[in-house]
Amino acid sequence: MTDKKFRIHLLGLPHTKTTLDFTACAYTMKVWKFCKMMEGRGHHLMHYGHEESNPAADELISVISKQEWDAIYGEHDFKSSLFTYDTNDNAYQTFYRNAISEIRKRKQPGDIILPFWGAGVRPICDAHSDLITIEPGIGYAHGHWANYKIFESYAIYHAYCGLDSVGTCNQKWYDVVIPNYFDLDEFKYSDKKEDYFLFVGRVYDGKGLNIAIQATEAIGAKLKVAGQLSDHYADSNYKWPAHVEFVGYAGLDKRKELMKGAIASFLPSMYVEPFGGVQIENLLSGTPVITTDWGAFSENNIEGVTGYRCRTFEDFVSAATNCKNGKIKSIDCRNHGEKFSLENIAPKYEKFFSRVTDIHGGKGWYTITDPSLYTKEWISQQNN
Repeated sequence: MTDKKFRIHLLGLPHTKTTLDFTACAYTMKVWKFCKMMEGRGHHLMHYGHEESNPAADELISVISKQEWDAIYGEHDFKSSLFTYDTNDNAYQTFYRNAISEIRKRKQPGDIILPFWGAGVRPICDAHSDLITIEPGIGYAHGHWANYKIFESYAIYHAYCGLDSVGTCNQKWYDVVIPNYFDLDEFKYSDKKEDYFLFVGRVYDGKGLNIAIQATEAIGAKLKVAGQLSDHYADSNYKWPAHVEFVGYAGLDKRKELMKGAIASFLPSMYVEPFGGVQIENLLSGTPVITTDWGAFSENNIEGVTGYRCRTFEDFVSAATNCKNGKIKSIDCRNHGEKFSLENIAPKYEKFFSRVTDIHGGKGWYTITDPSLYTKEWISQQNN
């Protein structure tokens, strides 16, 4: 635990509530889990959001009432379809206006603002440019603007840098990669598996659902699908194949049970996955993952240990067969997943916050302020 203590303004999402009811929204859950991760570590957390939000913050500041929120988003069934939002609607504008006002009442020099929703809450950060804005957990493709950024994988960080950065010397040393974080208590470990494979996530082929359906059909296995319907899967006339069971939206409790019982979970995303939190949730449940071989999966899915990374149909069929035959040990999955625990990731955030506040204190990023300090004895201590 760092000796430094930070005052942190956390911005919720205007179109959700920071509660466990919104587990389907990865960004809302980042806010929720960040508060729990930092709870009891001596920092002062101020959360701005819906009046019914209940993360573990020192101050819960309501910037949009239930009535104001319900008028725009109250009738949307986020459990059966994807989230929708409009930054120009009354809910967003009310959220912006009130958050700007409430931060103004509380802010002190050196405070940190964390906009987990990125550009979606940028107007609030822009109104308080005297504070330190850090974009945390970046897993989106557009809208990076803050001077300090935390990417959730090297895959998304390198994609952000782009090919123009290759061979050039203009990198920002203060852009950093810190992976997502998970509450170990939320997931039940089991090495006793039932007779089905699993797909949890947005129900569309961009997440590779068609691959999961085809691979399980090829080996004569059952596939359970959970998530929010999209694309042709949302068509009332769509009929699931005989070996597929659609179980609907999966809140936290349902996810726990589905994951701990699955032979393996398919995550064959067709795009560069910035992180893939469902992967870690499965590993914590003792369940192997079958993924594509790009994006953050190449960093976090250990081939032959926590699952398999695939590129061809034959790869997916082989991976599913191996998992069905027990080639992957559940305990290896759990052990790897625990590396992403709240306890392990919190110090990484604290270290980065400390460095960023040093910059604002005038120390610089890569500056030897006193060469006499770096003696052989000092270097020896660092190596120990």
